[in-house]
Amino acid sequence: MDESNTTDKSTEGGSFFGEFNQAGPADKRSRRKWPWVVGVLAVLLAAGAFGFVRYKNHASQVNYLTVPVTRADVDETVDATGTINAVTTVTVGAQVSGLISKLYADFNSTVQQGELLAQIDPRVYEGQLLQAQANLANSRANLAAGRANLAQAAAKAEQAKAAYERAIYLSKQGIMSSQDFDTAKANSVSADAQVKADQALDDQAEAQISQQEAGLNVAQTNLAYTKIYAPIKGTVINRAVDVGQTVTAGFSTPTLFTIAQDLTKMQLHISTDEGDIGSVRVGAPVTFRVDAFPGERFQGRISQVRMNATTVQNVVTYETIVDFENPDRKLFPGMTAYATIPVQTAKDALVVPSAALRYNPDLSQAQVAALLAKYGIQVPGVSASTDSSSNSSKQRTHNENIAVVWKVRSDKTIEPVLIRSGVTDHTSTAVTQVIQGTLSLGDAVVTAEKPKPSGFGR
Repeated sequence: MDESNTTDKSTEGGSFFGEFNQAGPADKRSRRKWPWVVGVLAVLLAAGAFGFVRYKNHASQVNYLTVPVTRADVDETVDATGTINAVTTVTVGAQVSGLISKLYADFNSTVQQGELLAQIDPRVYEGQLLQAQANLANSRANLAAGRANLAQAAAKAEQAKAAYERAIYLSKQGIMSSQDFDTAKANSVSADAQVKADQALDDQAEAQISQQEAGLNVAQTNLAYTKIYAPIKGTVINRAVDVGQTVTAGFSTPTLFTIAQDLTKMQLHISTDEGDIGSVRVGAPVTFRVDAFPGERFQGRISQVRMNATTVQNVVTYETIVDFENPDRKLFPGMTAYATIPVQTAKDALVVPSAALRYNPDLSQAQVAALLAKYGIQVPGVSASTDSSSNSSKQRTHNENIAVVWKVRSDKTIEPVLIRSGVTDHTSTAVTQVIQGTLSLGDAVVTAEKPKPSGFGR
């Protein structure tokens, strides 16, 4: 009995385990793999969750270089380089050739109009003057002799004419022979011809006198030109000759002196780029500086914008003339000046950095479009770049005054704002209108992106 009970219990108690132990080999191997699969899945889920958290933290990091929006005055200017010149500059030359015998002016000399500056050796021209005077006297003497001959010929012509008239009377009376009549007639005609010849010689002598008088005037003028006088009142800024130097007046007049009329009133000649000439107006104030006085700023005003273009290496410039006062004569002709011409000014304007107008997020075209749509930004005339090699969306607008700036929100994401830009000094730009979105004083606008970490663990 005891044995039977023991046998039954063992049979009952071992029925569950017996079934399990009595399962086939394939079922046993399958059951042994389940704990490993569950463990691997758990590890992968944990790693994915950890990586997602790390990625989210990484994505929320501030990866932007920003500048706060401010209020300030913005001045748009045109910067150019020019040269200082006197208002009137006269080059003094020589009209005759010769040796410089004397100099009466030097560099920086103040001269009056008509003042003697230099003397060319006059001896050659004095000789030419004496020769011209002698030639004129000889011509006048020839004229006097010719007129005496003319008077004598005229008297002979009268006598021959009277004899011819008597011969006519006597011939009619039959008293004179035909031969004598012909002789009287020939003598009268010959005497008249001689009068005409002497008259021509007289006219020639008068012409020679006029010629010699002209030669005398030339000789006197050349002699006068040996003295070089100042044509204007001013300051000698250049002397190009020395005593003993020979000057030759040929097709071009040699330069002896350069005189600036008034160094207290001067001009600045600015070469203005063709892209800026449309912003330059006559009467506009100009500020400029020179290397000689780096700490000072000088003031002037535009008096002329010349239409004559100058092209150097395909760069077209126009000359702008600026008048300014130089009472202390501190500025000299020929100095290089660096001019600033104000174009327009925005007072107490909302200002963003100009770099913010050029910034494009390092996102795909679809991502940028999604961000614009999310904040309801519609940029007129904008086309997105279709260059598949670039992840950035290069936004281009046909209206250069409309631009998108990106500001950083409190959650470290960026938000687009559509603005209309105004006056710019190329560093800062005034915002004339916020078209879509909000832009307030102190908002951080993005100018560039910081380099991104290469991995999550960094």
